[in-house]
Amino acid sequence: MFDWLANPNRFNRITNKMQPVLLLASLITIILGLYFGLYDSPKDYQQGHAVRIMYVHVPSAWLASGLYLLLAISSIFYIVWKHPLADLMSRATAPIGALFSLLTLVTGSLWGKPMWGTWWVWDARLTSMLILFFFYIGYILLSNAFERKIDGSKSAAVLAIVGIINLPIIKFSVDWWHTLHQPSSLLKFDGPTIDGQMLLPLILMIIGFCLFASYIIILNVKTKLIEKKCEALILKLNLNEISNIR
Repeated sequence: MFDWLANPNRFNRITNKMQPVLLLASLITIILGLYFGLYDSPKDYQQGHAVRIMYVHVPSAWLASGLYLLLAISSIFYIVWKHPLADLMSRATAPIGALFSLLTLVTGSLWGKPMWGTWWVWDARLTSMLILFFFYIGYILLSNAFERKIDGSKSAAVLAIVGIINLPIIKFSVDWWHTLHQPSSLLKFDGPTIDGQMLLPLILMIIGFCLFASYIIILNVKTKLIEKKCEALILKLNLNEISNIR
């Protein structure tokens, strides 16, 4: 999966062509999703206009879980096959995943207040999403906690892999336990149960968020590649100075 990432030059060559397409497609898709979601879709017969929070909340939740899976897979490739760019991919993904996790929690609270009468409940779905956010934060802190980055990368990768256990809990918590959170209305064996006028903007927003997250992650990886080159250059200059002194 990450073989094409093994060569930074190949990565840059491929992603240079992808980036403008990803950015343009994400902006168009998100704008269309917001238009259909805010102006063209009907209000819910029970929730009223508050249901429109769904068009940000649901894509954010999907991205938070999906990006953690990417983080964990990247960590596995780093631990097992020592792919250096897999580590960079993990480091580039974690802040974006944490942001979407936080956005999920915030929009969930905004949605929960009018529906449940409170900003927060220790609901199984909400609690497991909060734990996911903590895993992201833990990875970020641990990966930057050591003087040598390689030490932080190994420890953080192990933490990311352990956190995979939380993903099925997030997905199936509404089925396994009694919860205030509504069950899934998209990924069902008998098909989506959501109204078509609501389904279109929701799918557009999910696609748009995925494309935009991909763009930002690629940008982050490129930034970290530049940082590594600068660090290597500084180290080389320092070694040359030491050699000259001797």
